[in-house]
Amino acid sequence: MADDRTPRVLVVWCPDWPVAAVTGDDPVAVTEGGRILACSAGARAAGVRQGQRLKLAQRLCPALELRDRDPEAETGRFEPVVAAVEAFTPRVEVVRPGLCAIPVKGPGRYFGGEEALAAKVRTAVADALAREPVPDAAPGAVAVPATPTTPTATEHPPPPPAQVGVADGLFAAVLAARAGVLVPAGRTAEFLAPYPVGVLGDEALAEVLGRLGLPTVGAFAALPPEAVADRFGPAGAVAHRLARGLQPRPLVPRDQEPDLAVEQRFDPPEPLAEPLVFVARTLAEQLHQRLAGAGLTCRRVAVEVACADGRTASRLWRHEGGLSATALAERVRWQLQAWQGAGTFAASGEASGEAPDVGFALLRLAPDGLSPDQGRQLALWGQAVADDRVERAVARVQAVLGHAGLRRIEPAGGRGPGEQAVKVPWGEPYEAAGPAGAPWPGRLPDVWPAVVLREPVPVRVLDEAGLPVTVDGRVGVSARPALVVFHDGPSGREGQGRQERVDGWTGPWPAVEYWWDQSLARRRARFQVVLGGGRALLLTVEGGAWYLEAGYD
Repeated sequence: MADDRTPRVLVVWCPDWPVAAVTGDDPVAVTEGGRILACSAGARAAGVRQGQRLKLAQRLCPALELRDRDPEAETGRFEPVVAAVEAFTPRVEVVRPGLCAIPVKGPGRYFGGEEALAAKVRTAVADALAREPVPDAAPGAVAVPATPTTPTATEHPPPPPAQVGVADGLFAAVLAARAGVLVPAGRTAEFLAPYPVGVLGDEALAEVLGRLGLPTVGAFAALPPEAVADRFGPAGAVAHRLARGLQPRPLVPRDQEPDLAVEQRFDPPEPLAEPLVFVARTLAEQLHQRLAGAGLTCRRVAVEVACADGRTASRLWRHEGGLSATALAERVRWQLQAWQGAGTFAASGEASGEAPDVGFALLRLAPDGLSPDQGRQLALWGQAVADDRVERAVARVQAVLGHAGLRRIEPAGGRGPGEQAVKVPWGEPYEAAGPAGAPWPGRLPDVWPAVVLREPVPVRVLDEAGLPVTVDGRVGVSARPALVVFHDGPSGREGQGRQERVDGWTGPWPAVEYWWDQSLARRRARFQVVLGGGRALLLTVEGGAWYLEAGYD
């Protein structure tokens, strides 16, 4: 049963929101890290699913249009939805574009109960989504510097209908919104019980619990809290609290929270938003320093702006201690652009023909939901000092290229060289879809290629008689590879192409993936070949077709 202090939360979830922020005709999908992040209804009907490799998605849906993710456009299009929810309470928390939450206690009493509040919020959000998209530049809006990735077209796929859910705590409320239900107070643990333990967000813990015969959240929640803490440590204790419908961590009563907000006043008022973007980085660094000095972390950060004519705007962004100063400053820029697109700071006298007199007087960042910082273990031989220098260098580069312009490589689970590393914007947290250290049957040996192609290139592999080399269902090779034919045409299949003789080869390494799901099932095999000139290649055969995947030095 949920703890009495666990707050009731209402969540508004807009499915596949990244698709709503891009241009293109259905079917369309948004990609990130070489995989499908979200897709439209037409793409889903063809078998495209979140997390699929791009090649598989295009094979399932040849007409699929692929678009890169655009967080700024997502934030801008989500602003009318947040504004509609804000009409019920100013305490709107943007977890991410497409997902926001509000506390239920106060608004529920005012609007006649949780069911009435949920119905009103659902109607208001539906009205906001039904309106035409706001143009990229609202007349009279304060100018914000645009980025090269900002779409200029106004044709967007129609957003899917939003879903509303209510439960004890944010974690359960998000799942309730995905299911479109209102969980009665005190029955959150019962609602969570049938879910697989993977929804708790800890892949390593989910794998261990599965081996222990505890595949569901309810089975995990039935364990004694003391035993869970002894066996799995702090991370397991937090997951166990979530499984029982409690707050991620026990509430820490404080007589009075310290004022750690940072702000910058502009005198005279600043007429453009561009200086605010640069000031936001300095304020974000000051905020991190104040939190570190007080030994605290925060779950949310409020971005507040005040204009010279007295108008103010504020928005909560999820933080959870995982956003660097650069990432936080980038979200300030997204929010300013969202307000610009919604015409929030348009001059009040513009409609009457008077000269606009708008200027920013204040930018403020205020931490919300303070809790003790658990800290981190530092190195013994000065690595922390080196890391500080790296962070400063990264900040200078990101100031020029943008937040996503500099990325780090993170290990990921997979069998091929293109699957075992992903690019993540520096400062952003990353959670691998699968554990990198898992056995991964069919994984290549540890000698990795030096060059991995973005997309495999079609080739042909022939035997001594000039016939195609095939691999059967039992991984039997029809003949020894003798020639590799590289096609010259733009489609990769036109003309005879250039031929090179194979001096040596090894393999195959078979990989059978998602055999239990027909829409995701994939069977392929990899070969390493050495050509006559001493060059080594990694080839893949799938569905009877051969591809060049990578090359060795």
